[in-house]
Amino acid sequence: MNEVVTTSPTIGSNVEEVILKNIHFIMWDLGGQQSLRAAWTTYYTNTEFVILVIDSTDRERLSVTREELNRMLGHEDLAKAGVLVFANKQDVKGAMTAAEISKELDLTSIKKHQWHIQACCALSGEGYVECLGYILFFFHANQSSANRHL
Repeated sequence: MNEVVTTSPTIGSNVEEVILKNIHFIMWDLGGQQSLRAAWTTYYTNTEFVILVIDSTDRERLSVTREELNRMLGHEDLAKAGVLVFANKQDVKGAMTAAEISKELDLTSIKKHQWHIQACCALSGEGYVECLGYILFFFHANQSSANRHL
C-alpha cells in the first residue's frame, strides 16, 4: 500500500481491511508459532484466499511449512480457497528461488486449489504488484461477492 512498516513476528493475530479496485478485503495475519497453529481453523470460515509468506533464506522450516500447508488445504472450510505463496527476501544473498521453494513445498501436488508462487521483496515492493494482479484475477474468475476474507 506504498507504505514501509517495521514488523516483528505475529503473536496471535492481526486484522486489516484493504480496498483495492472496489474489492473489500479483510486480511488476517496469523502467527505461525506451533502453539498458535491449533487456533488457525477458527479463521477458515469464508476464507477465499490463503497467502503464505516464506522467508526465502530459511531452508530449515520448509518441511514444517509444507506439512502445515497440506493440513490447512485439507480442511473443508478451505476447499475452494486459492493459494498465493510469497517467496520473500529475494534481495538477500543465498535466498532460494521461487522454483526451489515450489519444489520443497511440493506445490505441483496441489490439485484441488488454484495456486501461484511469486518471488518478491517486501522492502522494495518487487513482486507484490504481480501478486495483487493474481488475486484480482482469481476473484473475478471464481467469485462475484464483494466481501473477501484472506
